[in-house]
Amino acid sequence: MIFYFSGTGNTRWAAIQIGAATQERLINIADYSDYLSADKDIEPFALKEGERLGFVFPVHGWRVPRLVRSFVSRLRLKPFGDGISPDSKPFCYAVCTAGDSIGKTIDTLNKCLQANHQLQAMGISQPDSAYSLIMPESYVGLPFMDVDPSEKEKRKKEKAAQQLKAICEDLRERKTGISHLTEGPLPWFFTHIVGGFFEHVLITDKRFHVVEERCVKCGICANVCPVGDISGGKGKQPVWLHHDDCLTCFSCYHHCPHHAIEFGRQTQKKGQYYYK
Repeated sequence: MIFYFSGTGNTRWAAIQIGAATQERLINIADYSDYLSADKDIEPFALKEGERLGFVFPVHGWRVPRLVRSFVSRLRLKPFGDGISPDSKPFCYAVCTAGDSIGKTIDTLNKCLQANHQLQAMGISQPDSAYSLIMPESYVGLPFMDVDPSEKEKRKKEKAAQQLKAICEDLRERKTGISHLTEGPLPWFFTHIVGGFFEHVLITDKRFHVVEERCVKCGICANVCPVGDISGGKGKQPVWLHHDDCLTCFSCYHHCPHHAIEFGRQTQKKGQYYYK
């Protein structure tokens, strides 16, 4: 069972490849965003005998995205049906994608796992193996950050595809104790200090706005928003709802075919990217 979240498609690509390699189910965490925002219980998921437990997600501000953290902390499993022994523990893994380094992202995942009493009772307090994939950059919310040039994007995709094949082989064989993580320099500082600034200041929908003369009211931005934070649709100009669920994943910005969405002044004359 693979729980995944993706904004601009990098992680969705990785999750699909892993699902094909392991022959296991894909479950999109974004499909449960309404339950999480309304603090509703999510029906427990039934693990099959021998099924792996995977978490595949992008890195947001050197941390696990807020939506994914909320989901993991509230995840409930039904692992003991179909002949599964109560003493059994599923093989658990994590694969995260990032445009650069990931800092101590896996530490933030571990805290969520450890806060989930049911997972703790099953012996799941951290992944048995964890990996990071460096993918094309999509964060454009700071003046010095932009999408990668086309050649760099191509190189990153090619290298990630090779690395993912090796990761899939590890996962098929249920290799434990593997930790291939691009933490980068000063990982604790970036996750806990810079990441805190990202989460409290830069993760917001309040800076998104529409350049009216470019907008053709196609509805794409509202359709691709993973948390339903945009009111709109075909024939309507998008309006952000300010309900605090926005992840600032920039999916709306990157998918706009006429570059009609901006994030304050930070995205003017910057590029767009989503996985194709």
